[in-house]
Amino acid sequence: MKTEIAVVAAMTAATVLSRFLPFWVFKGGRSTPPFVEFLGKTLPYATIGLLVVYCLKSPISSVKTLLWEGGKGSPAAWGIPEIAAVAAVVLLHRWRKNALLSIGLGTAVYMVLIQLVF
Repeated sequence: MKTEIAVVAAMTAATVLSRFLPFWVFKGGRSTPPFVEFLGKTLPYATIGLLVVYCLKSPISSVKTLLWEGGKGSPAAWGIPEIAAVAAVVLLHRWRKNALLSIGLGTAVYMVLIQLVF
């Protein structure tokens, strides 16, 4: 029980520190350093790229196995649901230019394919 309380306390302290630290470091009328502005512009795109790679790593390795092992596995293991979901996100975003709609419906496409089709 004491361990759980210590873990929750440590996580709470880390969260509070990460939220308030920028305000303590960059207080007053000082301008934001150029490096911090650079991070603010580039990190969102890097995060999205990281998420895409993470989400597609399993299907990509499955396709690699598929090519070397001659067609073993199911279509779900070949990455078809992931490819369909990525295509849905891209098409919806190009059509409506709404990130929330694109991601939401892309997730719905993926879940329907995983739960009902494959």
